[in-house]
Amino acid sequence: MNARGWYLFLLAVTIASLVALPAWAQSPEKTPEGWTLSRTPDGQPDLQGVWANNTATPLERPEAFAGREVLSQEELATLHQRLAELRDSEQAGNLLGDRLIQQALDDPNFTPFDPETGNYNSFWLVEREIEDRTSLIVDPPNGRIPSLTPIAQRKADARRVYRRNHPADGPEDRGLGDRCLNFATPRMGSGYNSYLQILQTPGYVAFLQEMGHQARMIPIDGRPHLAEDVRQWNGDSRGRWEGDTLVIETANFSPKSGFRGATENLHLTERYTRLGPQTVKQEITLDDAATWTRPWTVVIYLKESQDQLFEYACHEGNYAMVGILGGARAEEAAKEVSR
Repeated sequence: MNARGWYLFLLAVTIASLVALPAWAQSPEKTPEGWTLSRTPDGQPDLQGVWANNTATPLERPEAFAGREVLSQEELATLHQRLAELRDSEQAGNLLGDRLIQQALDDPNFTPFDPETGNYNSFWLVEREIEDRTSLIVDPPNGRIPSLTPIAQRKADARRVYRRNHPADGPEDRGLGDRCLNFATPRMGSGYNSYLQILQTPGYVAFLQEMGHQARMIPIDGRPHLAEDVRQWNGDSRGRWEGDTLVIETANFSPKSGFRGATENLHLTERYTRLGPQTVKQEITLDDAATWTRPWTVVIYLKESQDQLFEYACHEGNYAMVGILGGARAEEAAKEVSR
């Protein structure tokens, strides 16, 4: 359990508040009446602070909501009640990301987080929030990730077969998260260490991501990208202001990164716009012609948080890798004995 889990435990002991899920009546695009955008001393729009993404809105639009961008207030109320019921009964892993909504809708595509070993219980999770949107993906209009290219599909199928036959021959067969190597940024997942701190100076914007304890120092002084042969886990980012919106272009990804399944050819564009005293709009566009048949865009409304970020000390507590590899060896030995 990381530090945020312990923080929530202490908070729950003193304030019994983890019972209901708050709902947003509508997406917070409208600027609050009377609010004025604050600026840094050098005139930049002030994006500084800690921002949280705890929305329960799924990344992709579920089949049950096909063709619909928003829910009615009656549907939202029903969904709110169903999520509250799940919040009290399910293991935490099944409440993260899209799984929460999938369960609420009895989605046939729902896959349990880990039906064998399970996960810590839902008491440790922060509250999830719902809004009337049916997906975080706003483009394509169907709210779904575009189809893979034929070559990308063949590679994905090959990886799937390899993982099934070689789940843990060695640590290299496990994902980057299991190995505490990289957790990708920007994060789209919600409900688990999905907090971001933004700091600004005249020449840089700094993003500190709680998940993986990853920091990005992004120049906004007009300098060019690094040479194409310089590849990094999270790419090479350059920022600029377009009006009151911070635009960040990222290229030069390492072939080992695999951000959302993309190749090193991925071009990532982020846009950050402050919509009010407690809301920042985060827009993320992924463009990789070697992976998807078209670009796709996600919109997330980050909410201001008074919490602090905690260190995500993955390596210091990564006992899971020893267990994973040890379990794989035990399974191999058992198969040998049964022959």
